[in-house]
Amino acid sequence: MHSKDLKDIDILEYLDKYQNKKLIRFITCGSVDDGKSTLIGRLLHDSQAIFDDQLIDLKDSNDQIDFSRIVDGLQSEREQGITIDVAYRFFQTNKTKFIIADTPGHIQYTRNMVTGASNADAAILLIDARNGLSIQTKRHAYIVNLLGIKNIIIAVNKMDLIDYSKEKFEDIKNNFNEFVSRFDFLKKSFIPISALGGDNITLKSKNMPWFNANTLLSELENIEKIHQDFSSTAFLVQKVEKLSDSRFYLGRNIGNPFNHLDKVRILPSDTITTVKEYNADLQTLSLLDQIDISRGNIIVPERNNEILISKSINADLVWMDQADFSIEKKYEFKIHHQKTLANIEKINFKVDMEDL
Repeated sequence: MHSKDLKDIDILEYLDKYQNKKLIRFITCGSVDDGKSTLIGRLLHDSQAIFDDQLIDLKDSNDQIDFSRIVDGLQSEREQGITIDVAYRFFQTNKTKFIIADTPGHIQYTRNMVTGASNADAAILLIDARNGLSIQTKRHAYIVNLLGIKNIIIAVNKMDLIDYSKEKFEDIKNNFNEFVSRFDFLKKSFIPISALGGDNITLKSKNMPWFNANTLLSELENIEKIHQDFSSTAFLVQKVEKLSDSRFYLGRNIGNPFNHLDKVRILPSDTITTVKEYNADLQTLSLLDQIDISRGNIIVPERNNEILISKSINADLVWMDQADFSIEKKYEFKIHHQKTLANIEKINFKVDMEDL
């Protein structure tokens, strides 16, 4: 913003508008070399989220911007031209703030894709227009659905390399719809793009006049977040601090705030006690009684019946270890801030990514 514009801006109004913008977290996923890093680089560039001195460093020998280098930050990523770790970036428009997670396409780094998807409101699944659906495309689509992401944008990339063919785009769209027919996405959007050329990213493409729907950025701005309904409170204990004769519990609160003298239940011990003090800003809590509480315990209202204590669970696992999964081994499970060992009683089914 130029200094001459400041006199026309109400700073408090600007800050209030900024604070109240909708925040959307989304991931880019898909097979290797489908153009995920280039797409994010293009989005950041076209939304003016890159400084001029950064652009100079991103130009290749032909003075063209290599958009993929904006997010491929590790030296090994730049050397190989691939994404290994999850790269997080931030940008905003007049309507929405975004946090992007660029996730790896290589099969050996799929566990990092799961990490990026675990906190996302939406997913952009890229498909190379020349290749159509690959095994990794299907695997990522399955994981996105498994983790409960309801908004998915299928971006058919590199349309410039197939002469912007509407017929090939429609074939990919039909094949994908057939593959995910049993999934429960609330909204699927298909957009033909060229991340390198900028077609249908922030502006409508003149090369594809047959496509009349939203651009990728407009589709992102129109995403409706799926809110989890926490009808009660749960405080996840992460650390215990002792000051004088009092103990303070540090952690994370989900749901509604606690109040002074609220009756609470400590899980898994099932002990009843009373809240002495709760600080929402510092995320700290103290109790009237001296009770043995440690990292991993959960504090809930006394009448909370939603959190159940059990010695067995059914779970969907995304298994990415080099070693085979075995019911003869013990495994360490992390639940919030608690770790515990568990035996696996049986495997009910496995999913073949070719045909589900």
